[in-house]
Amino acid sequence: MTDYKILFLDIDGTILRPDDTIEDSTKKVVAEMQQKGMEVFLATGRPLHEISDLGKELNIHSFIGYNGAYAIYKGKDVLKEPMDSHTVKDFLDIAQQHGHEAVMYTHDKNVVTNLNAPIMQEFLEKFHLQKNELFSPEILHHVLGMTLVNLSENEPALYEQDHNVHLSQVNVEGFRHSYDVIRDSVNKGFAVEIILKRLAISKEQAIAFGDGMNDKEMLKAVGEGFAMGNAHPDLFAYAKHKTTTVTNSGIYNGLKTLGLVN
Repeated sequence: MTDYKILFLDIDGTILRPDDTIEDSTKKVVAEMQQKGMEVFLATGRPLHEISDLGKELNIHSFIGYNGAYAIYKGKDVLKEPMDSHTVKDFLDIAQQHGHEAVMYTHDKNVVTNLNAPIMQEFLEKFHLQKNELFSPEILHHVLGMTLVNLSENEPALYEQDHNVHLSQVNVEGFRHSYDVIRDSVNKGFAVEIILKRLAISKEQAIAFGDGMNDKEMLKAVGEGFAMGNAHPDLFAYAKHKTTTVTNSGIYNGLKTLGLVN
């Protein structure tokens, strides 16, 4: 049997249920993997300054945030790759022209185009974003990640012209109008590869679970990639395995198929 050494877990729709709670089976199996000496990372599109409570709840101290732009291993920075400031500015111009809103994430705050727009207030509340302020140009060089809000189905193409990025629909009910900006060269898969190299762990010894299209690069970067049963339909093509849903012990059941739990 493969000697698995590292586990990467997406947050929304993977460890967090729609009601923002974590299943007991997930808490139990994460603790069990840690007791076996396995490294466990949370790997999310969320900003790292907003997920410390989740880390504490699961006793996890290593993170990939901002869809792969920033990673921390046991309190120490592994990588930090801000977005190109010209790209951010261009996207803000497009958003303004088309009635979209944007959330930009720096290492310590969330910067939004409109704090009063109801659709933005819903987004900030749903994803428990607390450290929010209104956009000002001086943050342009410090943006690690970006989410565009209030897009219709065909509008992501407006942003996918010349910047080596693609947009990934947020896989949360009621927020399908929101899209994470994913860089082709900086994403969760990129971060996973850097971490594996840093820790001298092979791809075959790595496991990952995800549910959104922002997880596709991560699932391809590990030996055992699991798409949750509630995953975006297009994600299954990138996953080696399909497990049960986030509300039906998806992580536990996935690890069970690898023989890691009884």
